[in-house]
Amino acid sequence: MTNPPTTDPPHSPSEPPPVAPDRRSGGIRRWVPMLILIAAGAYALIAAPAGPIDVDAGESFGFSSALPALVTLVLVFFTGNVVVSLFLGIASAGFVIRDPNLIDRFLLPSIGSESFALILVVYLWALGGLIGIWTRTGGAQHFATWAGGKIVRGPRTARLFAWLVGIIFHQGGTISTILAGTTVRPVTDREKVSHEELTYIVDSTASPIATVIPLNAWPLYVAGLVAGTTPLFVTEQEAVTFFFRSIVFNFYGVFAVTMTLLFALDLLPVIGGRMRAARERARTTGQLNRPGSAPIAAEELSRLRIPEGYRTGLADFALPLVVLILTALTGVVGPLVDAIAAGDLELFLGGIDVPIAEAFGLAILSAIALALIKGMPLSEVIDGFVDGCKGVTIGALVLALAVTLGDISGILGTANFIVDTTQSFFSPVFLPATLLAICMGVAFSIGSSWGTYAVIFPIAMPLAYAIQPDPTYVSLCFGAVLGGAVFGDQCSPISDTTILTSLASGADVMDHVLTQIPLATAAAALSAIASTAIALVVV
Repeated sequence: MTNPPTTDPPHSPSEPPPVAPDRRSGGIRRWVPMLILIAAGAYALIAAPAGPIDVDAGESFGFSSALPALVTLVLVFFTGNVVVSLFLGIASAGFVIRDPNLIDRFLLPSIGSESFALILVVYLWALGGLIGIWTRTGGAQHFATWAGGKIVRGPRTARLFAWLVGIIFHQGGTISTILAGTTVRPVTDREKVSHEELTYIVDSTASPIATVIPLNAWPLYVAGLVAGTTPLFVTEQEAVTFFFRSIVFNFYGVFAVTMTLLFALDLLPVIGGRMRAARERARTTGQLNRPGSAPIAAEELSRLRIPEGYRTGLADFALPLVVLILTALTGVVGPLVDAIAAGDLELFLGGIDVPIAEAFGLAILSAIALALIKGMPLSEVIDGFVDGCKGVTIGALVLALAVTLGDISGILGTANFIVDTTQSFFSPVFLPATLLAICMGVAFSIGSSWGTYAVIFPIAMPLAYAIQPDPTYVSLCFGAVLGGAVFGDQCSPISDTTILTSLASGADVMDHVLTQIPLATAAAALSAIASTAIALVVV
């Protein structure tokens, strides 16, 4: 059915009027992005290797390898426009490889991959469709009302609730951010918690907690990268055991999760000017996003259109979420039972196979079935699902460009270039902190913690063992790599978790990045100090 036209509601006297577009960005500022692209292109044409280039080699082309990522990062902070920055960053890669046909060379292979299709269909369309159905059933709003009466008693307890949900969904990565953000957003919105606060809590309890409570696939993945690189972990089982022993030295993960808890409880003395302004804005005006911001969650994901006569209940929200979680847990419980019976932890870690697509699919079907059983017309349910899919369109576009840039960074050897240019700064005492900083930079540039692990771990572990074979020292370096890559992934504006966290929480990507970086950087600084202090004793 066709939805009736809607009009914007009148503005409350207590709310500021809409902010007009800023016209001061004209003149030379308008041309800066193109000037940056031209300068990067000119450098690449002069400095990059001449002639045919094998873009599948993954070898470093010197500073030219970093140009696409660098152009994107400079522009995204200069303009605040993620789409334009990603597009121009990808365009700069054409100068490096001497091929302007970036659609065939990079874009189509990246967005035509199975991994991107999974993200698009499951994490975006299924998530958006589910939220769209909730706008018809009122399930999320009803949950907010229930939680507000039973659990939450204000902004502080709402943030604490968000932190607890993030800890519960400790698998890490996209699934954690989506589940946590979707679950707690109705509650925090009700209590006037700004979306900048919410995205920080959700993002900072996703990947960081996955490395502190690693009952997931992370230990086995890392073990596959480091097994055999030093005598301390010759086999994958020994590497998995070393991972768990090194958790205590993963200072960034510990500090990030702890600082997020203190932030939720209003116990951090300093939270950064942007975050404080966001908090005060939400409490005093009720505006959950900055005026003039561009949240990537569209209006279709938040505007309620409950059909007349439909009786909203807690089950409208809880049933699909419970179905999703229980279905996902089937891939964990089976291997856990087998591992307990055999007394083999590696059997559990190696057997984890979470059926994400099936979990989201059954959650959608359960939400539709419940709405139909309660009397909602099928056309209304489908309209809600379709509206939800429309609402994630900008998120899909941003993610497609980010995935493409990530593939370009891998092909051009961006991470290898960063490692090669910084390895001369290695020092026994400062090696853990140096590895932390390198991983922060690499992951921030390529938007992937696991991609950073694949490059750094095989280099860092033999280097650490060669400098000081003491297991404690190697554990320090191990924990530094774990935490540094998580920082970069968490804070990078081109990371899929950053984008999806903003989507699930209804925030502007760059508002999330800029308000989170000071807090995450403080946790990273404390981590560097702690690892250096212990290295002084060990070395």
